[in-house]
Amino acid sequence: MAQCVQSVQELVQDSFTPMVAVLCSGEAERVSRRNRLSFAELLRPFCRLTSEGHIRDPNNALLQVKGLRISVNTLSPSLKAPTSFLSPAQRSTLHHIVLSSHPPEGALSSITAGDYQLSFTGTTPWFEAYREAFLQTMPSSDHEFLNHYLACLLVVSSSEAVPFEQFLKLSQEQHQVQHSGEYSAPKWFIPNTLKYYVLLHDVSQGDDHRAETVYEDMKQRYGTQGCYLLKINSRTEGVSEEEQIPDPWSQYLHKSYLHSVDGDSTSASVTAETPEQADAGEISDSQSQALDTGALPPLSACDSGRRASDSTSGTPGGHGTCLTLNDHDRIRQFIQEFTFRGLLPHIEKNIRQLNDQLVSRKGLSRSLFTATKKWFGGGKAPEKSVAEPKSTCGLLYPPEAPELQIRKMADLCFLVQHYELAYSCYHTAKKDFLSDQAMLYAAGALEMAAVSAFLQPGAPRPYPAHYMDTAIQTYKDTCRNMVLAERCTLLSVEILKNQGKYAEAATLLIKMTSEDSDLRSALLLEQAAHCFINMRIPMVRKFAFHMILAGHRFSKAGQRRHALRCYCHAMQVYQGRGWSLAEDHINFTIGRQSFTLQRADRAVEAFKVILEKESQQTATQQGAFLREYLYVFKSGVGGTETCSDLPLPCIQSSATRVYFGPERCPAEGEKQAATHVSLDQEYDQANAAMWCQLELQLVSAANRGIAPVAFQPTQYCLHSQTDNLRRPLAVLQEPIIVEVVLRNPLKVALSLSKLTLLWRFTADGDCTELSNENAPAALAEEVMTNEVIVDFALAPEETKVARLKLVPRRTGQLSVTGLGYSLSAAGDSAEGDMLVVRGRQELKIQGPRLNQTKEDKMSVRHGRDERLHPIIVAPMPLLEVFFLQFPSALLCGEIRKAYIEFCNMSSVGLCGLRVVSTHPTFFTFGSVGSSPLTPVTPGSAENCSAYKTVTGKPQHPHVLVSARDFLQPSSVISIPIEGGVLRPGESMQLPLWLRGPDKEGVHEINFLFYYESTEKGGKISHRVLRHTVFICSSRSLSVTASACRTPGPALPIPHQPATVELTHHQPDPVQPMPSGTLVFVDVENINLSEAGVREFHIVQVSSCGQRWCLQTCINPSHQKEWRLSSRERAKLCFTAVQCRVPPDATEKFTFADLNLANERVVSSATPCGDFFFRCCETKSEGPTEHSPTDLDLHIIVIWKAFVVEDNKQLILEGQLHVALQDIGQKSPEPHNLDTADMMLLRFRSEPAPPPAAPKLDFSELVRTNLSYPESHSHAFGSSSMCVVCVSLTLTNMSVSVAHVSVELQHRASGEVADQCTLFSWVGKSLYRVVLGPEEVRCLPLRACFYSAGVYDLSSCRVLVRPAQSDALPESIHSYGPALIVINNA
Repeated sequence: MAQCVQSVQELVQDSFTPMVAVLCSGEAERVSRRNRLSFAELLRPFCRLTSEGHIRDPNNALLQVKGLRISVNTLSPSLKAPTSFLSPAQRSTLHHIVLSSHPPEGALSSITAGDYQLSFTGTTPWFEAYREAFLQTMPSSDHEFLNHYLACLLVVSSSEAVPFEQFLKLSQEQHQVQHSGEYSAPKWFIPNTLKYYVLLHDVSQGDDHRAETVYEDMKQRYGTQGCYLLKINSRTEGVSEEEQIPDPWSQYLHKSYLHSVDGDSTSASVTAETPEQADAGEISDSQSQALDTGALPPLSACDSGRRASDSTSGTPGGHGTCLTLNDHDRIRQFIQEFTFRGLLPHIEKNIRQLNDQLVSRKGLSRSLFTATKKWFGGGKAPEKSVAEPKSTCGLLYPPEAPELQIRKMADLCFLVQHYELAYSCYHTAKKDFLSDQAMLYAAGALEMAAVSAFLQPGAPRPYPAHYMDTAIQTYKDTCRNMVLAERCTLLSVEILKNQGKYAEAATLLIKMTSEDSDLRSALLLEQAAHCFINMRIPMVRKFAFHMILAGHRFSKAGQRRHALRCYCHAMQVYQGRGWSLAEDHINFTIGRQSFTLQRADRAVEAFKVILEKESQQTATQQGAFLREYLYVFKSGVGGTETCSDLPLPCIQSSATRVYFGPERCPAEGEKQAATHVSLDQEYDQANAAMWCQLELQLVSAANRGIAPVAFQPTQYCLHSQTDNLRRPLAVLQEPIIVEVVLRNPLKVALSLSKLTLLWRFTADGDCTELSNENAPAALAEEVMTNEVIVDFALAPEETKVARLKLVPRRTGQLSVTGLGYSLSAAGDSAEGDMLVVRGRQELKIQGPRLNQTKEDKMSVRHGRDERLHPIIVAPMPLLEVFFLQFPSALLCGEIRKAYIEFCNMSSVGLCGLRVVSTHPTFFTFGSVGSSPLTPVTPGSAENCSAYKTVTGKPQHPHVLVSARDFLQPSSVISIPIEGGVLRPGESMQLPLWLRGPDKEGVHEINFLFYYESTEKGGKISHRVLRHTVFICSSRSLSVTASACRTPGPALPIPHQPATVELTHHQPDPVQPMPSGTLVFVDVENINLSEAGVREFHIVQVSSCGQRWCLQTCINPSHQKEWRLSSRERAKLCFTAVQCRVPPDATEKFTFADLNLANERVVSSATPCGDFFFRCCETKSEGPTEHSPTDLDLHIIVIWKAFVVEDNKQLILEGQLHVALQDIGQKSPEPHNLDTADMMLLRFRSEPAPPPAAPKLDFSELVRTNLSYPESHSHAFGSSSMCVVCVSLTLTNMSVSVAHVSVELQHRASGEVADQCTLFSWVGKSLYRVVLGPEEVRCLPLRACFYSAGVYDLSSCRVLVRPAQSDALPESIHSYGPALIVINNA
């Protein structure tokens, strides 16, 4: 049980106290009412004695009486006989007592039981108040005398004209009530009730001398031990004094109505709510305060107005206003004098008289005390069992029965704390009652015998718990008296708790629960739960379970606050333990109870927990939870101006992504916009590192080759994998797109509307923070344009992305704080309109866990994440790049001309335009100073050549070119802008030449464009624009070359049209030397008719080198065109000579063009020269000594291909490069990628496939041999079928067993039968043979032919597999055709 303020000894003593009645005259009552108190109420705070009293037992032994408390009540006679159950008025009283009692502030106790951490109220003052009130409202009964009156105080005022007449009148009234037999209540202990005469004197208004004179006469008439002069009201009401007089009556007055419940309840003016009425709603706070201060009206009215004792209880103002501290001491002294001089001697005398009567009736020579002590023994333990009840409790004893006299004596001894004699008497009476089958009397004796045994000092005998168990069972089952059973249970569990027997106490409490009283059952179940948690090994789950039961019964009893508390205590045990359905039930009940108690915030939190977590409830139940939550939210929190947090949908805050910048412009017509960065792209760590490296190259190039120390890569899209430690920079007037991932955890659909971002903003130069949650809409719109999603639906258990846009209008600091929206349950429209609530959810993003220092590793610390806190800076230029006629597929080495367009979409000028790529050999903007003859703008010439071409013989067949004219110092390319600035709104267009990669496959090519603002000094130094393109390259030509020395000084070269000769009389800057070398170029068409390519034309072969160049082409066949179809090869022979280069041109390269068609491509111009220098590694060192075999010659093969596309013939052109380093060596073979080696297009990182296991080769395991005649003659005229015998020999070449299968009628799928296979095998078509080690087996076969001809007998298939292997059988390779000739005879 919960810890109690009182000890169990104090509880028992206060539960059974001597009862004293009070009868006052009208004038005495008036004197008391000056203090807003009746006389009984006036005495109540002083009824506990502060000093010890003494009494002598029948053996004249002196006994001490410590801490005795008497119960003083106004005498209220009742005509109604007492019942064995509580009246409705008493039930209502108990209900309000529990209802008005609350847990004290800060009275939570913490306990650790295993892995449970519980916090609950360690004390239960509501239970203690209920128990005290219940024990005081116990109806009086004839089977016991503990709550019968022992004495009566007759109070008369000193201002009475004839006080003694009033005393006589009061005495006669008391005698009539006790002995007339008209009144059934109250009951009196003994016939000769003690009458104590009190003269009440009002000091402030009365005559002191007269009061003393009357008191002297009283002592002469009633004796000094039977009367008392009590002086009160020493000050006048309303006179203020410096002395602060305490008010000890407040804590007692709320119990004053309990002492009138024994009266006639039918005449009671009950104004309290019944439990049934309270179930409809909780009482107000004012009512609760009234209960706490004792303002509850009395339960029963007095039979006379002069004794309406509690009528002033609720009167406003203080109590005892006319009393001083001396008056308090006088009242206390009066109680002590009355007890010591009147009550205790009266009890002692009655004990002696009862003892003498019992002894005389029994005919014994000594006192009952001595006899019982001899019979039962002081230290003998009580019996372990009692006789089983044999009849009902209908037996009644007359008042003079000896058994009742024993019980009366036991009760008197118990009241004055003589527990040893009381136990002996109870024990004797118990045996007599059981023998008479008086079960009600026996149960009472057993109950008090057990209590007396426990209270005996020194504990001479153990506590007889079985006495209590039998008494409870008898009260409840035999006597049907739940009130007495409850009292017995309350006493027993306190005793068991005192002895640490919590399990037994919990069992008793649980047994006392029933359906007749929800309040009693709730209180007892709660105490049982406390018993379980206070055990030596706490039983946590039983504690929670019984708390749930107690909360349910509290709810049925109308005690909603206590029901809510019980459910909250139990929730600590079930929460987070996998009891999902139990959690849902508890949270639902907490929400319901909190809402009824007008605690809307707590109700919303409880329903919120149900909806937030994963639930196992059905869709119907979840829908009911959702509607309940929406109703509670709308009724309580939703009515306020501020938006409250909503639990649905679940926001995955860590998955929030933020994109800075406008959405890319869509392409128009043939234009392709730069892909840049978008929220649709998935993050790849390797890609991010690549873009960072490219940007670093651009920044270094812009800063004279030195990267800034504080360089940070530009991040347009921030998410959980990016570096978010610094606040990002956003540009004014450019949108900020926030992507939020929303998840619906329920099995019912959700409907969101008016979805918008919540933000706070602080403008530059202004310290005032503005928020769109509380700022006027017009002011917020001036600062930030906020996108609103009107409708956003979430299907059951769906995860969906919402993208919301903000456009800043001022510079400053922005913080995105959350999401605002209206939530409703999708379904019935009428109901949905009613259940739409407006709320919000915060976006709280936790940074990465820190793991750098030792402190970080020892604790859990997280860094910052600033992705939602951008800084708005001044406007910056915004570049858009469009590509025109940009291909998606190219042949290897194909040259294609495209166009690129740059547009400045902002209001700020743009300069410093640069670009860098992961494939610098893929494109070129042209060399410096080149003036190509091709069109500058797209559409000016269709199918126009991308090369610079000329016709006729060249004036300068050899051209010296410097590599610096084509190559830049770094891979960064500066893009020229006319005037150096691209102004706002302007655009420019440049040609762009592309060359297909030399390797086939899908290639990812990345471009990064860099540009700066013309307005320097901003927080953003530059901006970048990304573009990614995927090019699929297909095979074209394979080119290899070799060189060898000519045998003589010169070669006779016949004149032919296809030969280009050097004319020495022409002015040529490069003079060839007389020695020569033959250069052979092998060209093969390896294109498999992909992309509709028909054939390739080799139109020109050019050379580039610093020492050698091609001179002529040797064409013995006089072929004018070199055309190659698929898989065709051509070998071209050229003569190469050394060049005499002027001294000032040693670092330049000599270009020589040998055209094989009508037009000559200028290889030294754009784009041929650009791609050559980008693709070939060139040596530009100064003159060095070269070996005789050093050639260092580069060959450029220029080709054209004809493609049919959409019934149109297109001409493709391209160039391939091959390098010859030494004479006598062949150039390396070009690496053609197989399908498995091709770089596939992948959008996410994938693990490398595991290496394939080596395949077993069974082809050498068994060898086959077909034996047949080479020719055979047959007369087909006489017989249409010719059958030839064939033998198949199988030889096992290994030392293991082999399984062989021979399929004769096998034909591969899709194989077309030709003439040589049109024959049939006769007989079996499938043979299965097991060959032993090195075994030879011959299979006889027969082939059937239908006509003369040549036939191939190797069509049969042989499958082999080792016996020990589980692999699939493998076919044996055939070593060639097996031909047989069939002749017609």
